[in-house]
Amino acid sequence: MTVGETAAALRAEARETNERRLLVLVDETDGNENRDARGAGDGGDGTDRGLAAAIDALDGAGIDRAETTVVGHRDGIGCERLEPRETGDLLGTTRDAVVYDARDECRPNALGRVAGAVDGGGLLILVTPPLDAWSARRDRFDAGMAVPPFGVEDVSGRFRTRLVDTLRTHRGVGVVALDESGETVVDDGRTRPAPRLPSPGPSVPDDHAFPTAAYEACLTGDQVAAVRAFEALRDTGRAVVCEADRGRGKTSAAGLAAAGLAVEGRDVLVTAPSFRGVTELFARAAELCDALGVASERTETTRLVLAGGGSIRYAKPPEAVDVLDDCDVLLVDEAAALPVRLLERFLDADAVGFTTTVHGYEGAGRGFDVRFRDVLAGTDFDVTDVRLDEPIRYAAGDPVEVWAFHALLLDARPPVDPLVADADPAGCAYDALDGDALLADETLLREAFGLLVAAHYRTEPDDLARMLDAPNLDVRALRANGHVVAVALLAREGGLDAATREAMYTGERVKGNMLPDVLTSQLRDEHAAAPVGTRVVRIATHHAARSRGLGSALLDGVRDEFDGRDWLGVGYGATPALLRFWARNGFSTVHLSTTRNDASGEYSALMLDPLSADGRALAARHESWFADRIAGVLADSLHDLDPDIARAALAACDATPDPGLGENAWRVVAGSAYGSAMYSVDPEPVRRLAVCALVRDDAPPLLSDAAGVDIDGEAEAERRERLSVLKLLQCRPWDAVADELGYHSSGQAMRAFGDALRPLCDAWGGEAAAAERARHGGE
Repeated sequence: MTVGETAAALRAEARETNERRLLVLVDETDGNENRDARGAGDGGDGTDRGLAAAIDALDGAGIDRAETTVVGHRDGIGCERLEPRETGDLLGTTRDAVVYDARDECRPNALGRVAGAVDGGGLLILVTPPLDAWSARRDRFDAGMAVPPFGVEDVSGRFRTRLVDTLRTHRGVGVVALDESGETVVDDGRTRPAPRLPSPGPSVPDDHAFPTAAYEACLTGDQVAAVRAFEALRDTGRAVVCEADRGRGKTSAAGLAAAGLAVEGRDVLVTAPSFRGVTELFARAAELCDALGVASERTETTRLVLAGGGSIRYAKPPEAVDVLDDCDVLLVDEAAALPVRLLERFLDADAVGFTTTVHGYEGAGRGFDVRFRDVLAGTDFDVTDVRLDEPIRYAAGDPVEVWAFHALLLDARPPVDPLVADADPAGCAYDALDGDALLADETLLREAFGLLVAAHYRTEPDDLARMLDAPNLDVRALRANGHVVAVALLAREGGLDAATREAMYTGERVKGNMLPDVLTSQLRDEHAAAPVGTRVVRIATHHAARSRGLGSALLDGVRDEFDGRDWLGVGYGATPALLRFWARNGFSTVHLSTTRNDASGEYSALMLDPLSADGRALAARHESWFADRIAGVLADSLHDLDPDIARAALAACDATPDPGLGENAWRVVAGSAYGSAMYSVDPEPVRRLAVCALVRDDAPPLLSDAAGVDIDGEAEAERRERLSVLKLLQCRPWDAVADELGYHSSGQAMRAFGDALRPLCDAWGGEAAAAERARHGGE
């Protein structure tokens, strides 16, 4: 058989079963030359055999170029072409065929995207170099993993070793070898399935509130059930969770529901990791409005306004939090791709619906289930659950979906709960999971990667390749009875030569060295990239064994193993709980980012745990600098930072700042505390004092037994710390501070503020403060 005949047979089988097929074209002669493919029917020496064979495959299968996308760095097929980094444009779209030329760059994220873009009855065509030699080649994706001080020769090829094995063993995968002598069909890929009887179409439910046309637009019974479930959002205090694998039509169902709600006059706010992912939602909503004869207008790309007053509009996740009061219903698409702390903020909506991918490129529903379901269950929302299992774009059991799930571990999960339910630090073994061990043990790989997927909202197929191949990354785990119960992904950073450090200092981006980069380029420490450190990129504990010290025990093992390095470090979206966790484990705050992370909506915290003299010197100077500058930063770019995050970040800083106040400054402070002086005539000394109170371990609680002030123990001390942050450091108006902290009036907040200064004057004010206190009748 020729390539064209093989492709024709595969597509015929795919169309007969409404499945997809994968055709691998192995260019045995490829040597990375960047050559154009020949035109159809042409030939000759020097042609690009891979793309020429892809043309033959498309022609043989009768696939129109207009319905085809080519992904890769070489041109010559005559249709839409995207580079691997651009394949996000394919999310939410369908093609009859996608050709991925992976010879110059085999990017796992791109594989996941292109596999999802092929429609039922279509072909995924993968052009590869020689399969036996592929793992030994180094391409553009490998170059991205060669972070200083490593070179591309230090990158391994384990991911592609595993990928090749899946291509050779999965059903529905045709393999054709191309060389100077012609084409050899290694495997025709045909599965020769039994005929399938057509399934009955969906029916409109007897009892429904949305228009009948909304249900008539559904393609499966599962979609009907999902749209029916979304009817609950017509009432406040209701939440809907819609789960599905990719290709089940959940976003379309949400679009039909959004139109049903908007037709009734409701304002529907839609949020998702990107607008591109919800274009289908807006398209289905607009189509339903047209079918109902309801005039609608796209006043802007991301807003649909209906004649009856309803609307559907999009906002990025962090921005959506700020406009919840302006909407009637919030729809969160691909919720599993968003961090739990951001999802929690969406619960301020009157009614909210979540759609989430259980397995797939967009996110891991397991993490959503484990980490967010408990939060949702603890609210007053009446929750409706619905799940879509029946595929829409292709049949159940589709070979390309099965292959992609395996090759990219899209369905990886942690061990089942009973296997680790009794795990505790004393019974766990600390284990170094090197790439060879992970490649050799599929169960171990799936457990370790699955735990990262379940615990982190941004674990992607690229991360699987990095785990297996990146020379700067290490994987460490705690195992209970052989099963992974906690896992950490670690990056070696720093140890850079003088020339690289100079380039970093003057603004050049140096890959794979996040902490040294920030400390050098942003905080202007030209020596920060000299010490060698280990950054904790991600750490995860099995949900069935949390709150038992397993994460801390894993960090202890990392600290012991890497004690020859200068520091441990971490950077993450800051929350009070996470700041306290890292502080308990010996990490100290050295920086808070001044911009919010686009995905998490949080400011990031950077922390260090020094292991050597050089590490201690690095940490000490950045702790000191952090304490020196934080008051100015909180008054400016961090003016909207949650005061509890500020408190926790300051408490986690190991600096010991000195108030450094002269006698006159102490008289102003003490006069504000004990008498009628106004701190506003010279607020800087009071701000410095507030930083000392929030950072220093020896600072007294901000309480006193002054007459007329209610003492409420630890809770009141914490409220006064928040008061110090909001008023002194973030410079918010007194009425806003009083309202946020629950004081009856601005005057009461002011009195509490003055009272909070008294313990600080007593502890650090010396004779000047004591004299001021005595003049105002203090003891």
